[in-house]
Formats: sequence, C-alpha cells, structure tokens
Amino acid sequence: MTNQFYQDFDRETASGYPRPDDYRTPFQVDRDRILHTSAFRRLQSKTQVFLSGEYDFYRTRLTHSLEVAQVGRSICQRLKQRSDQLSDDYYIDADLVEAACLSHDLGHPPFGHSGERTLHHWMRDFGGFEGNAQTLRMLTETIYANPRDGKLTGMKPTRAFLDSILKYKAFHHEVPGARNHFIYDDQETWLAFVFGMAWREVKETWSGSSRNSLKSIECQVMDWADDTAYSLNDLVDGINVSFITTERIERWAATQELNEVQAEHVSNLLRAIREERTEPVIGRKIGEFIAGCHLEEAEANILSRQSHRYRFNLVIEPEIREEADLYKRLALDVVFRSQQLQQLDYKGDHILRRLLEVFAERYLDPECPPPVALRLLPPLYEKLLGEAASKAARARILCDYLATMTDGFATRTYKRLFDAEFGSIVDLV
Repeated sequence: MTNQFYQDFDRETASGYPRPDDYRTPFQVDRDRILHTSAFRRLQSKTQVFLSGEYDFYRTRLTHSLEVAQVGRSICQRLKQRSDQLSDDYYIDADLVEAACLSHDLGHPPFGHSGERTLHHWMRDFGGFEGNAQTLRMLTETIYANPRDGKLTGMKPTRAFLDSILKYKAFHHEVPGARNHFIYDDQETWLAFVFGMAWREVKETWSGSSRNSLKSIECQVMDWADDTAYSLNDLVDGINVSFITTERIERWAATQELNEVQAEHVSNLLRAIREERTEPVIGRKIGEFIAGCHLEEAEANILSRQSHRYRFNLVIEPEIREEADLYKRLALDVVFRSQQLQQLDYKGDHILRRLLEVFAERYLDPECPPPVALRLLPPLYEKLLGEAASKAARARILCDYLATMTDGFATRTYKRLFDAEFGSIVDLV
C-alpha cells in the first residue's frame, strides 16, 4: 500500500537524478547510508555529557542518537495509531524520521557544546560554525571522502530527508552576534532545493530568524525525540556518575521557585534515586513524553499546499513540556555548570584552540607561510587547502577537519604536537 503522505517532490534527490530501482524506499536508503558512514561511527567517541572513554556505561553522541531514533520511531507509530488525521495509507514515515534522528548530531565537533563554541569563535570572520549547519554541509558536500581523487562529496539525500534535519533556516548574516541557530551563508542552494518552487516566496515572507519556525513535521518529531532523550537520559548519566545526588538536588530545589507540580516531580526523582530505581522510572517517563504529543492542522500556506510535510504541527502537552524543561534546568545547573564539567570544557576548548593556532599558521595564509612547510594534515585535506580559492574557503576546510575529530583523536593530535613524551611512530592514529 503506497503512503499517500509523500509525493515525488518529497522523494526527489539533491542530485536531480532518480535513484536506481531498489527493494527499499528512498527514505530507507537515506537511513541506511547514514548508518554505514564513518561520520556516524565517529559519534561513538564524541562527548554527549561526559568526555568519551572515561566509563563504559554512559552515553556518547552515538548511543544518544540511537535512543533519539527509537523515540522518534515510537512517536510516528503512536501518531499513526491514535491520530484521526492519519491512516494506513497516509502517515509520517518512521524510516524518514529515524534517518533524521540518526543524523541530527553528525555535525557536532569533539568536546560537545564547548567544542562548538570554540569553532564558532574561531570562524567568526569566516561565516561561523553551527552544529546543525555542519550536518547540512556534511550530508550535501563532505560526508564521503575519496583520497584517490582528493574530493569530498555529499550523499545526495532526498528532499524530505534533508528538510527533516534542518532545525534552523536563517542564514548566518541574518542573525548577527548569534552563537547558534543558523546555517551558513553559502548554503542557500540547499535551502532553495528544500523549498523548491516556494523558495522565492519563503525568502520574501519569512526573513531572518523567523524562518527558523518553518519545520517539517518530521523535523518536529526529531526535535521532540531529541528533547525527550537528553532531558531524561542526561539525568540518568548524571546520577550514575554521582554528579546528581539527593543532596545536590535538594540544595538546588531550595534555590528554585518550584510550583506544586514541579516540586512533585523533584520529590519523585529523589525517591527513585533513594530506592535505586532511576532507570525504570525514567523509562516510564520516556513513554509519557512519547504519549504527550499530538498533531494539529497547521495554518494553510504555500508550503502546506506544496507538501503534506508542512500540513501539521506537533503539539506537546504543556505539562509534559514543563516537566522536560525542569529536568533540563536541573541538569544544566547541577551537571553542566559544575566545577568538574567546566574544567573539562576548558580543557576541550584549550586543545581545539591550540590545534587551530598551529593549523592556521601553516595553512590559512599561504602568502606568509611558516619557515618550514610541514605536512600536518592528511593528503586529502592538504590537497583541498592547496586548491582553495580564498582564506575563508581554507578556514572552512580546516574547520571541517577539526569538526570530524573525535575527542580521543583531537587529544592524541594535541599530544603529538605539544607533548615531548608522546608520539611514537606506531601511534599515528
């Protein structure tokens, strides 16, 4: 039975050419290609909350992405079963949503949000850095590397898939001073592809940051699945490594103006910790957050007339949204702002800044090269930098290289460059 929710417009690929006949749907192909990329595998060694590699049981970007994908699929299944607007031949494709969930953190650099801030600061004169924009860049331009011909290429995604990962659609120059929530100025081609014939009207009607409100239903599901996963599972990790304890929660709660419902949530969390039942309690919360959303018909506009993907909004029940925000606030204050995490953030920032200083001195301004032209990067990136037409283009390539690094690879590279006791010939990766 053909799913009438999607049309040829949604399934069209960025290459402009149809894919060969396959036993899979176009959206299954998108998902499978993500799963088999090295970029996806590298997420296993990128920070989610705590630096990767210190313990085996807490989440990395990879396990977080897998959990987001599970939540996203479950939301699709529940909406299909419970929503009057959907049916057996008209529904949100769970494979498409899963592809979006698996991809949503691909563009994030090593060392979590600290790394993202470091790269954005360094790129402030060259178009900025943003994790979501970098994901778009990877999917369309750089996710596949071919050292033999010295080229990077994208994966030629479908329009619906590309749109599903685009949480932000404002350009960098439209939000001056912003640290995030934008795409790069040179990505207009891909935004025009996403919106098709509607792009000109979209550009005129929704300017600047107002364009960030334009999210396909699959993107909205992915976004809520992400919120669900990290607002709840970050708590579990914080509890498991004893960053979040009953004493710290009680001290935190004493400084907050909590209403009766919020106070009850805190009390239930304290009880779960004391009874050592945190994981099953949080597991049930995930189910409640999945059930706490429904579809509403969106106001008709040029986008909803062009694709059913813009016909609906995902509405989160206010009490569920409030609970998620409470847990995120707790994690932010008790974990992310803790002395220990701030010190790790500082270390990650220091490592990336020193690497950027070295690479910039060697590659950024060829008119003033260092006395010795050492080869510090892989041949592919050496070739790309040599062919780059401008300083901004070279900066973006260096930023691409740093963003692909895992926490461990960035640390080892730093040690090889600056630690006299490190760097055996057998330790080159």
